[in-house]
Amino acid sequence: MEEINNYIYKIFQQKTESDRKPVKVATVFIRQYDGAEAITYGETVNVSALYLQGYQGNLKWEYTSLLHHELTHVFQWDGEGQAQIGLVGGMADYMILASNYYPEGFASRGMGQRWDQGYDFTARFLEYCEGLKPGFVAALNKKMRHNFSESFFVELLGKPVAQLWSEYKAKYGNIHSTVLKKNKLNN
Repeated sequence: MEEINNYIYKIFQQKTESDRKPVKVATVFIRQYDGAEAITYGETVNVSALYLQGYQGNLKWEYTSLLHHELTHVFQWDGEGQAQIGLVGGMADYMILASNYYPEGFASRGMGQRWDQGYDFTARFLEYCEGLKPGFVAALNKKMRHNFSESFFVELLGKPVAQLWSEYKAKYGNIHSTVLKKNKLNN
């Protein structure tokens, strides 16, 4: 777990204690419950034993992926609850994307209907923003320490988030539909 924590600190560029969310102890429990692979409340990560038991594939890889996502929630800032849930979840999925622990079926670049749709869709958008300005995700997380505003995108990238989303969709948005059309033509 220490390796994952350090990876999150690295991506968030949190080199000192003063940069970091004050977390005394991050605790991970494996519990018998159904409904989600894992869920985090504060400093506690709860992983579903039922999910792990039924997982078909490399369980160690999946567990590591889950911890990258869930521990991000422990250490990330969320604007004291003001940030959209889609952005918060998207930042956690960005961490599994950046660490190369994203699962098969993860959104391709350009997929999604809104920048804050959440999880893998938002992770791909954040990846695009990171490509525009290396360190963007860390800077956005830092800005979200006490509040959240979409103006953070203007401050960091010089453009409103709606414009960034339009440019992202223009760059990648048609790739998925083009691939689908080619597959239909070849069948």
